[in-house]
Amino acid sequence: MNTFKKFLAEFLGTLFLVFFACGIASVACKGAEGALLNFVIAVGFGLALIACIYTIGYRSGSHVNPAVSIAMLIDGRMGFGEFIGYVISQFLGAIAGAALLALVAGKDCSLATNAPAEGVSIGIAILVEVILTCMFVYTVMGTTAKKDFHGAGIVNGFALALVHILGVSFTGTSVNPARTFGPALIKALQGDSSALSVYWIFLVAPLAGGILAAILYRIINREKEA
Repeated sequence: MNTFKKFLAEFLGTLFLVFFACGIASVACKGAEGALLNFVIAVGFGLALIACIYTIGYRSGSHVNPAVSIAMLIDGRMGFGEFIGYVISQFLGAIAGAALLALVAGKDCSLATNAPAEGVSIGIAILVEVILTCMFVYTVMGTTAKKDFHGAGIVNGFALALVHILGVSFTGTSVNPARTFGPALIKALQGDSSALSVYWIFLVAPLAGGILAAILYRIINREKEA
């Protein structure tokens, strides 16, 4: 039962993250542009993650992101079976969140899909996503290493906002394969497969960034905590 509750928590957390954060980015930000747009989107994602962490975090850790889960797997904080359950729950939650957002916002809503910005090559998009994800996941690993640190939600929310402020102009900022897949799939079902056609970038790069973060964490931080 506890394992099922963890999976349910990850499903609901990812659903809320996509619905609220992608909703802010695609609906509430209409009319905004430039630095203001990037800042509002960043704040939306950061606040959504903070809310998730302080509601479901005690149950599942509030990964709501396969890149975080794969880092935790590599660091030995979860087993492979639990990892698979988390990832499935996260993807299903992202799909449900995007579908719910499309339902309330209408077909014209962009759902905050991800794609390399105009003038940004695929190589640069991958590099940016790897760096941003590595920084974010490394932060999550550090703040969650000690159970008596109660500020993890705030710090991790700020870290997600930080990477969005920079990354929105390059890729829209994914750093989360599930968050990107949900909106891309729903838009494809609506007849626009452009985001789904480049989804592989936002699967490969964030996972690589999560793996890199786990490796760096084990090299740099593990001896200090021993």
